[in-house]
Amino acid sequence: MEERLEYIEGAEQPISMHPKKFALWLFIVSTVMVFAALTSAYIVRQAEGNWLEFNLPSVFYWTSAIIVLSSGTMHWAYTAAQRDDMKILKLGMVLTSILGVAFLVGQWYSWVALVDRDVYFVGNPAGSFLYVFTGLHALHLISGVIFLIIVLISSFKYKIHSKSMTRMEMCATYWHFLGGLWIYLFMFLLLNH
Repeated sequence: MEERLEYIEGAEQPISMHPKKFALWLFIVSTVMVFAALTSAYIVRQAEGNWLEFNLPSVFYWTSAIIVLSSGTMHWAYTAAQRDDMKILKLGMVLTSILGVAFLVGQWYSWVALVDRDVYFVGNPAGSFLYVFTGLHALHLISGVIFLIIVLISSFKYKIHSKSMTRMEMCATYWHFLGGLWIYLFMFLLLNH
């Protein structure tokens, strides 16, 4: 008995994603869940009373501007990679890396400003939450800066270009996520401190 195979036009193709991109998205989703849980706990604990009222350090505004600007330079580098414009790609990655480090330095100075206002990690839960939010975000941002440096080195070795975009796409996705996460945290703290 002869089997007949036919090509079916318009047959659905399976959805596929690079395994590393899938792992990145799982990590992003888990990070979102952690910060959602923390912000929910913040609201619940704040409602219980005994909550220290204080103004956020002005350096938070500066770091927010820095992270938004770094997202712009990252996008600039990404589009340059798509066009095989290696000079702009390298410049964009250098600027994004510098801005990422500047954000981390700014976060350190925000902690110094908090201590100057007598807001400590131990003591009132308001301060504890603020240090946990900024500390966890800084930890994620350190991993983001490491990723930026890896992509920067790859761009200087001409391993990032229009035919090899996976690493660049993952780095851009993660960096934009970190920027969006910071803006969310900053707005949350402005509205709920």
